[in-house]
Amino acid sequence: MKQLLQWTIIIPALAWILFFSGLVDNSSFFQVVASILLILSVMSAVHHSEIIAERVGEPYGTIILAISITVIEVSIIVSLMLSEGSEAASLARDTVYAATMLILNGIIGLCLLIGGLKHYEQNFSVSSVTIGLVSLVSIIVFTLVFPTFTESVKGSYYSLPQLVFASIACLVIYSSFLFAQTSRYRQYFLTVGDDENEDVVEPIPINNKTFYTSLIFLIISLGIVVLLAKTLSPTIESIIVSYHLPKTLVGVVIAAIILLPEAIAAIIAARKNRLQTSINLALGSALASIGLTIPSVAVVCIMMDMPIILGLDIKSIVLLALSVFTVMLSLSKGKSNIVYGVVLLVNLFAFVFLMIYP
Repeated sequence: MKQLLQWTIIIPALAWILFFSGLVDNSSFFQVVASILLILSVMSAVHHSEIIAERVGEPYGTIILAISITVIEVSIIVSLMLSEGSEAASLARDTVYAATMLILNGIIGLCLLIGGLKHYEQNFSVSSVTIGLVSLVSIIVFTLVFPTFTESVKGSYYSLPQLVFASIACLVIYSSFLFAQTSRYRQYFLTVGDDENEDVVEPIPINNKTFYTSLIFLIISLGIVVLLAKTLSPTIESIIVSYHLPKTLVGVVIAAIILLPEAIAAIIAARKNRLQTSINLALGSALASIGLTIPSVAVVCIMMDMPIILGLDIKSIVLLALSVFTVMLSLSKGKSNIVYGVVLLVNLFAFVFLMIYP
């Protein structure tokens, strides 16, 4: 009974009750309450995912959280595309692009800065970073860059064969990354202490009752985050439009809400001097965000005969290339530095600034 009275269980339950009450649709007050419950539900998801991660150990814990967040992203994008039709043709691209920029510049930048300020210098595996970045660069080019330059269809679109090929390529690359992370090269992704000869950090014992409770309420928390984010997205869009801001900011806001659990978990890990876990979360999330979202959305668009815009404009491609290149240089030596974190965060501010003032 004591376990069931924890806030991480009560908050998602209250959020579900509010959602099904229908009060959110017509009341500004309850929309504010729903926003607060959404953020707290995200915090609840972080709590439960950390318990699960401790039970299963690395890198499986970070994979569970990354895939869970991707399920949220896919659910929100697909539901909005089905409800808005052709008007949401670029929503998948905008959200995935925003998520990638937030992960590479925001999450990694904050982890490098905060971890460096507290611990001066932190170590991580260069091999794991190389595997992640090689996979990420290929997926980014296939999904967000090539559609701008292909000639089969006019505009930033893929033809049907091209879309199928790109989706299969994403799944193959992401599957090979997971195989490397969980099996063949698992040792590259494990957190080690300051001494390179120190044993790998072992999972904290978690009993079965706590584990299964957290697993159930992780799903419950993520589910209500999806539903509340979808419900509040028209309000978010109307606020953005009322301030004469570009509608593409809606994708950034949705991506920020989606990535909040991972961002918090990664920053906490960096403060605990476990930067490897932070990098596993960030790069794994970026790969899952693109490598699973685009194929899933592509399947829906093909089945429903809906258009999907994937290619970025030249300015966005340059910003994305700058972000990827900066991350590659920042993580090339296996040691953190607060300057890297500052530069990445400046890249993030440039991304948002140039979206508002193109």
